[in-house]
Amino acid sequence: MTEVRVADTERTREDAFTVRQTVFVEEQGVDEELEYDAHDETATHFVAYDGDEPVGAARLREYADGVGKVERVAVLESRREDGVGRAVMTAVEDRARADGLESLKLHSQTRAAGFYRSLGYERYGEEFEEAGIPHVEMRKSLGGSE
Repeated sequence: MTEVRVADTERTREDAFTVRQTVFVEEQGVDEELEYDAHDETATHFVAYDGDEPVGAARLREYADGVGKVERVAVLESRREDGVGRAVMTAVEDRARADGLESLKLHSQTRAAGFYRSLGYERYGEEFEEAGIPHVEMRKSLGGSE
């Protein structure tokens, strides 16, 4: 059973960063200097656990008035078909709504766009490169006007 928590302690933040390190830096070859940035200090971080093991992570920050940006969504490779990503995104969206955000945007790796589409996100614009990986921008209304 996956439990997603807001990473609001030093330990839970470290767990979220460990998942990101494993997925983005070690698995996908993203430069650590690109992976960790100033937004890590102010964003709301999430970590998914299977028991005591951190298996997923994400962060949410306010991008513009009423618009949140979901970033650094990561699930350990061995857990990608287990619903962890869906659980993380549900927690992020619930928090965004609680924070009064009306919509969310994200930059999806192109290979993950189908996953976000299944959650109601729509693609905007052309494919672009970020950290050496093809991405697309996606957005979702949270029930308010965009």
